[in-house]
Amino acid sequence: MSFPTLRLRRLRATPTLRALVRETTLSPAQFIYPLFVVHGENVRREIPSMPGVFQQSIDQLARETDELAALGIPAVVLFGIPAHKDPVGVENFDPNGIVQQAARAIKQANPDILVITDVCLCEYTDHGHCGIIRDAEILNDETLDILGRVAVSHAAAGADVVAPSGMLDGMVGAIRAALDSAGHSGISILSYAVKYASGFYGPFRDAAQSAPAFGDRRTHQMDPANVREALREAQLDVDEGADMLMVKPALPYLDVIRRVHERFDLPLAAYNVSGEYSMIKAAAERGWLDERRTVLETLTGIRRAGADMILTYHAKDAARWLAEID
Repeated sequence: MSFPTLRLRRLRATPTLRALVRETTLSPAQFIYPLFVVHGENVRREIPSMPGVFQQSIDQLARETDELAALGIPAVVLFGIPAHKDPVGVENFDPNGIVQQAARAIKQANPDILVITDVCLCEYTDHGHCGIIRDAEILNDETLDILGRVAVSHAAAGADVVAPSGMLDGMVGAIRAALDSAGHSGISILSYAVKYASGFYGPFRDAAQSAPAFGDRRTHQMDPANVREALREAQLDVDEGADMLMVKPALPYLDVIRRVHERFDLPLAAYNVSGEYSMIKAAAERGWLDERRTVLETLTGIRRAGADMILTYHAKDAARWLAEID
């Protein structure tokens, strides 16, 4: 059958008809909102390179999570900025570290909010790298024990999910073993299984104060040119006990999201990262883009590629816009 008998525009005739035949759904229930937590009181400091995103102190989290719950956003991912940095990142696994305090505060204020914690060293170390350093080299295996200690401390503080992001070999297996041996076998692991060495992370490094003091992260984060390697990385994490997988960033890697989605049957997250967020914000502020339309199109594209959930700084705005559409 072909034109004029076949007319595909028939199914686009009205908003109701378009919604009825829509193939990909977008809902606040699929969003995870990143939070940057700092020491102090009454701190709500906007990040210059990420308009609308804030570093916040613990006493702000009840109000923040109340808002998220009201919008139907079910989960947060926590990034902590420590009081002091050192070569190992001791506050990272301190029972009273900033993320541990934040997890307890959120669970006390809003027990139904899912708390995911970032497990890495870069925000806590004075060198800003994702592992222990010796002679300017990351010591992969020696770092794994630290990651296990961090994950256990987060679980003890009330985290529901731990999310290792350092792209170190063996990190998922080490964390799974540490959690299980500490009695936290019910804690899930969302692995940053496929994390590329990307230029889109710049604003995040302002927000988390985690820029490396020297060099870069290309020895452990993936080469943007590779996709077969991404499937090998994901397979290793599946074999080591990951419960969920993540691809980061999202927009330049929609093909990778699709490939991982098709290969593995684990829930798949995509991180709509800071640079992707800030580009839209900057263009919208200049009147070059319709922010609402562009954001919802972007998030729908990430879902269409195969992501089950999206970590995004747009979450609150997108939830409000979706409510207006409904």
